[in-house]
Amino acid sequence: MTLKNWCAVLTISVGAITSAIAQSDFPPSASAKQEAPRLVEVMSMAQLEHLKLWYAGKAKNWDLAAYELRQLTNSLAEAAIFYPAVPVSNVTTMKEPLLSIADAIAAGDDRKFAASMRVLTDGCNACHGSMGRGFIAIAVPTGGQPPANQIFPPSGNSRKH
Repeated sequence: MTLKNWCAVLTISVGAITSAIAQSDFPPSASAKQEAPRLVEVMSMAQLEHLKLWYAGKAKNWDLAAYELRQLTNSLAEAAIFYPAVPVSNVTTMKEPLLSIADAIAAGDDRKFAASMRVLTDGCNACHGSMGRGFIAIAVPTGGQPPANQIFPPSGNSRKH
């Protein structure tokens, strides 16, 4: 399954699962509440994945970028699944930027990647604003130094673009 198809399936699944959870007459079990990550943990992970996705794309390490995009997509889905107060529409509106990033990664198109990341980032900030959390603002990294504990340029066994 291509990354684009995977993102589409995940987006549809999030809507169906969240709708089922919201309509369920059964409260979540006590153990489910204990096992669900706190929303701040899910969003902190999404922020890190956003950062790593950016640096992987800037380094043209498309394999790592594809991996981080999948992780970020999962984090957004988890936010909607575990937290019914997060409107599903806030997550599903991220579908287009995520698919655009997937297309850019597949094509190895760094310009489209950068533009798509900006649209995604704007979507993150719009979601925060709609939830009364506009003070949590995300930006596309502007510095040249990525986090110091990961290598972002592709290794010899990565695919070439």
